[in-house]
Amino acid sequence: MTASSPVTRHDWSVAEVSELFNRPLNDLLFAAQTIHRQNFDPNQVQVSRLLSIKTGACPEDCTYCPQSARYDTGLERERLMELQRVVEEAKDAKATGATRFCMGAAWRSPKAKDMPYVIEMVKEVKALGLETCMTLGMLSDDKAQALADAGLDYYNHNLDTSPEYYGEIITTRTYSDRLETLQNVRDSGMKVCAGGIVGLGEEQRDRVGLLVQLANLPMHPESVPINQLVACAGTPLEGQEVLDPIEFIRTIAVARIIMPTSYVRLSAGREEMSDEMQAMAFFAGANSIFYGEKLLTTPNPEANDDLKLFARLGINREELKEQPAKPAAKTFYDAMDAAC
Repeated sequence: MTASSPVTRHDWSVAEVSELFNRPLNDLLFAAQTIHRQNFDPNQVQVSRLLSIKTGACPEDCTYCPQSARYDTGLERERLMELQRVVEEAKDAKATGATRFCMGAAWRSPKAKDMPYVIEMVKEVKALGLETCMTLGMLSDDKAQALADAGLDYYNHNLDTSPEYYGEIITTRTYSDRLETLQNVRDSGMKVCAGGIVGLGEEQRDRVGLLVQLANLPMHPESVPINQLVACAGTPLEGQEVLDPIEFIRTIAVARIIMPTSYVRLSAGREEMSDEMQAMAFFAGANSIFYGEKLLTTPNPEANDDLKLFARLGINREELKEQPAKPAAKTFYDAMDAAC
């Protein structure tokens, strides 16, 4: 493998990926770091901010999620956030060094009546020069295309776990439903953000199965978030034993090896990770994080703590890329100015 022509495969077998997981840790980390350096600056991390634009009352039964209406988690339900507040949050994210602004809504899928509002959010955030991402649940092909036409860069839709363990985690949508949404996103021209959650009580073979599913998609997701379960009170997974940190690092390293050009993101669960664990994750190939006080509804290390860790490790934030200019439709505020 060379820097100019990385080997990107879509035919990984469970046996091959299992062998990677079970290599001596030093060998695994060396392989992951070598591949990472062939494709990325090893001392640069992309920073995103995640905002919950609609919180709680989700009809799904994901056993890990405090936003499910089926569980008594004490979460206060909130309606879809006002556009101006979203814009202000995005401005703050940009000012504190984020290059991508992600917006999440607790829906099974967006309703037709909600689409004009989320489309305006995309346009306004995009106008700030930020990369845009949304996670709104399942998407039909027409809704995916509408978001793409509005300028949405990324759509997040996680597979969560392996197909075999999936039924233990959620029953209100199928694995094929998730894969169909990812295909609709890809067909629309948007970039795919898809990963999963570890520490759900699954076995290593399920972590293997999750990564095999992601790596064998027709195109690798451009962004692969690896979440560590935050066992929220009131959910069925409350009290779930925390995954061995070394097993989490192995998951990051294997993701880097089999998806060599994808950004691998440390997502939920970072508040519970020591600085040393995060440093090892970066060495294993993680090169993206969410920062801010919250990830949707769960705590996250504050931005200042992240910057202090970056300084200790000699890590730099990835710079904001110049967004290509295109004759997009006028935004809500442009229209208001014209009317005045």
